[in-house]
Amino acid sequence: MSRKMYPAMPFALLALSGCATVSPEVKSLARAEIVTAAGNPAGQATITTHANMVTLTVQARGLTPGAHGMHLHAQGNCSGSGFTAAGGHLNPAMHQHGSLNPAGAHLGDLPNLMIARDGAGAATVMLPGDWSTIEPALFDADGTAIVIHAGPDDYKTDPSGNSGARVACGAFHK
Repeated sequence: MSRKMYPAMPFALLALSGCATVSPEVKSLARAEIVTAAGNPAGQATITTHANMVTLTVQARGLTPGAHGMHLHAQGNCSGSGFTAAGGHLNPAMHQHGSLNPAGAHLGDLPNLMIARDGAGAATVMLPGDWSTIEPALFDADGTAIVIHAGPDDYKTDPSGNSGARVACGAFHK
């Protein structure tokens, strides 16, 4: 068996390797296990960063089909009847609620979560701002929760988007 040597091949491979770009990896920052008011598992949410952009990914199950308001809440605590310990929406800049509100929106505002007939849904949302501005709000002394509501958010009614009762909640932990 003979082997042919191609003298230019090592140089070609070396040249091609210079074309590769190195991009920052996706870094997981926090995870929340979402539960219903009855304590049943209802999915999970993760916060990641990539190239200084912050992304929230939600995967939900066991919910009623249709649109559900979804918000970040000011306290990372899902106790209390109706998850009241989660407090109000995460709003460090003190804006009003909703992307359609001329005086809105705030950091806790998220798009509606669409749940299919099988009770499952997913959403990926880029949070406004970079990690250096979002981190202090998300991970202050009392943390942050993600809350899913019974109905859709109208994107304008202050303070909660008229989205109804809180039906699921998860507290973020670093």
